[in-house]
Amino acid sequence: MARQTILITGATSGIGLGLAQRLHAQGHRLILTGRRQALLDQAIADHPGMTGIQTDITDPAAITDLAARLAKDHPDLSTVVHNAGIMQAEHLVTRQTPLTVAESTITTNLLGPIRLTHALMPQLLAQPGARIITVTSGLAFVPLALTPTYSATKAAIHSWTQSLRFQLAETNIRVHEIAPPGVQTDLMPGHRTSPHAMPFDAFIDEVMAILGQDPVPDEILVERVKGFRTAESEGRHAQVFDTLNRNYRPLA
Repeated sequence: MARQTILITGATSGIGLGLAQRLHAQGHRLILTGRRQALLDQAIADHPGMTGIQTDITDPAAITDLAARLAKDHPDLSTVVHNAGIMQAEHLVTRQTPLTVAESTITTNLLGPIRLTHALMPQLLAQPGARIITVTSGLAFVPLALTPTYSATKAAIHSWTQSLRFQLAETNIRVHEIAPPGVQTDLMPGHRTSPHAMPFDAFIDEVMAILGQDPVPDEILVERVKGFRTAESEGRHAQVFDTLNRNYRPLA
C-alpha cells in the first residue's frame, strides 16, 4: 500500500497491535484506539511516532467524538482497520451465560464497525486511495458452537463487508476483509499457547505479504483459513463443522 494515515481500532494488543507495528515500520502514520488508557500509553511509548486515542467502540457518543477529532487533527486519514472485537464462550442450555455477554459481543463486533464507518464515511470519501478493512474470522464461515454470538457477528460483518464493497465500487474507497484463523493471541483464555492456533508472527507475516500485493485482494486470507472459507462451496461445511466442534476443547 502507498503511504497512508491508518486508524486501527482495538490496537493495544494482539492482531491490531501486530499490524500497527509492521505498518508503522513501513512508514505509515498509525493512529491506535483502545478502551484502556494505560495500554495505549504503553503502546505509544514502545513505538514513538504512533498516536493513541482512548475511545470505547461500544459507545455511539464516543464514536461521534472520535470522528470529529480525526477530522480536525488527522484530516489526511485514509484507512480504517476495524479490528476491535471480543470473543467469549456462551453456554445456552445448562448454567446459562448471562444475555449481556451476547449483547456486548453484538455491540462491539457488529455495531462498532458499522457506526464507525458511518461516522468516517465523509472523511474517507474525500481521500484518494482510501481503504476500509474489516477483521472477521474463519468462524464467519464455519461457526464454533461454544462462541455462537461471536461466530454470528463475524458472519454478519463478512456479509456487511461484501455489501459495503459493492456500494463503494464506483468511489475512491476500496474495501477489504481480513479473516484470521485461530491465532496465538489473548482473544480467549489459552489461545496464546495453544498448539492448534497459528503462531502469531507467522500470521502477521502472511497478512503483510498479502497487503503488499498489487492490487490488494478483496479478501485477505492466509493459507490456514482457506479450508474454512471454501467449506460451503466445496460441499464440506457439515464435515468441517462437525470436526471443529467435536474436537474443540476449551482451555479455560
